[in-house]
Amino acid sequence: MHAQVRTTSGKNLAILSFTLVVVMLGFGMVIPVFPFFVERLGAGGSALGLLVATGALTELLFGPLWGSVSDRTGRKPILMIGMLGYGLSMVLFGLSTQLWMLFASRALSGVLSSATLSTAMAYIGDSTSEKARGGGMGALGGAAGLGIILGPGLGGWLAGGSLSTPFFFAAGMAVVSLLLIVLLLPETLPPGARRPEGRRISLVDFSELWRALFSPIGGLLLLACLGTIGTSNFESIFGLYALEALGYGPQQVGAVLTVVGFVAVIGRGVLTGMFTRRWGEVTVIKGALLAGAVTFLLLLLAKSYATVLLTTGLFILITAFFRPAVHSLTSQRATVGQGAAMGLSNSFVSLGRVIGPIWAGVVFDLNLSFPYISGAVILFIVFLLSLVWMPKNRIKVTPVTNE
Repeated sequence: MHAQVRTTSGKNLAILSFTLVVVMLGFGMVIPVFPFFVERLGAGGSALGLLVATGALTELLFGPLWGSVSDRTGRKPILMIGMLGYGLSMVLFGLSTQLWMLFASRALSGVLSSATLSTAMAYIGDSTSEKARGGGMGALGGAAGLGIILGPGLGGWLAGGSLSTPFFFAAGMAVVSLLLIVLLLPETLPPGARRPEGRRISLVDFSELWRALFSPIGGLLLLACLGTIGTSNFESIFGLYALEALGYGPQQVGAVLTVVGFVAVIGRGVLTGMFTRRWGEVTVIKGALLAGAVTFLLLLLAKSYATVLLTTGLFILITAFFRPAVHSLTSQRATVGQGAAMGLSNSFVSLGRVIGPIWAGVVFDLNLSFPYISGAVILFIVFLLSLVWMPKNRIKVTPVTNE
């Protein structure tokens, strides 16, 4: 048996948390800037949708790979690669003068920066006891949430002078994080605990995803994908809609998306648990889908800044319940291991994050209102499917006994 560190010092947890703040802050900062960058380069909704989908696709493909690679090489080198790649992609974003450069930068960001989250979680798994692990994971989740909330507002403010400034600021933060990892963060996976070199490392297995559709959780996996396609119609195109339909600038878009991030964290992190305990996952999922379809259409009626904030916050709060409740119900119905079930669920959500922005961008170029209208229609169709595919009552897990 190999010796393994079982306690994470406050210093190490602080460095990991700062790393995730930097990554999520950077992602948040560039979201309100993307539409204006795309518009400045003479492109429209289709290009923006493909740009958003490119990041989601590379994360889907390469996210699982980095966890496996870190099992073989150790955690610290992969964290370093992730931060170096993230910083480099931000510099390339800021220097982009043609559309293909934006796509190349987005792909590089998705491929390399996807190494950070899974490896940081693995680092906590290496270096904590089972009792302390939940606290470490919670700290990382809180750090990521903080970056998501603060990023859009900061990005919009920094973009007031130049659209490139948020990207260069994010790159500078990445350099600071990289130096902290290199100089102060110890390795937690000793050579004796690493995975043998002979074992194969592969990207996401799409044949496995297809087979999963015919498993007992197949209906829930498809609901997760379709529901995410629906909500992505807002997430991917809002900035361009705000620019062309409402005349907003980066600062106003960033402020709205900061409210979105705050409401989403409250909805997912606090209210979803309260509501599922009170009414059960099935009712929460159906309610979120139906109410989400209605509030999607309300977004089109908002013209003043106050009503945009109100309707957007309401839509995000309602739809924030959907994915956590689906994940929870999937976990309850799973006949495979919990890790495998959650991996499948996250993969289908990621597929939705690839397909949704592409669809939203294409229909946006036809009519500014079509992403919101089609999003409402998709959520309503998913609601109807949920009436057929999901049981009326909460699924309870029956302990397995050996007889």
